[in-house]
Amino acid sequence: MEQQKEYTIEEAEANFNNKEFMLKAIEDNSTWVLAYASDDILADRDIILKAVKVDGQIFYYASPELRDDKEVALEAISNKWLIIKYASKRLRGDKDIAIAALNQNIKAEMYLTDEIKKDSEVDLIINPSSDSQ
Repeated sequence: MEQQKEYTIEEAEANFNNKEFMLKAIEDNSTWVLAYASDDILADRDIILKAVKVDGQIFYYASPELRDDKEVALEAISNKWLIIKYASKRLRGDKDIAIAALNQNIKAEMYLTDEIKKDSEVDLIINPSSDSQ
């Protein structure tokens, strides 16, 4: 088995705008390097999508546009439900996003919009006993 590369903060800082470096670090399960990435890297859909599949927490660093990208948000939330709090308000009111987060942890309810909580499917997850009687 190939030894994975260890990354340093200095390398991450020096390569803050190097797409190949960032993709290799994600491949090596060192997604933390994105904390040092440039705005261009953090707005790169391919990089962020790949990173959130490995570590949903990376969604925190994503550009505002990507925090409003349903596919990116779903991947991140499927990986780490709590990251829903960094999704755009529009997505926190999206049924698929709400269900993905709630199915992992009911506490996700606190980050959902009031409108989506009224949706019958979402409400059934939040209040399961109300319909089963």
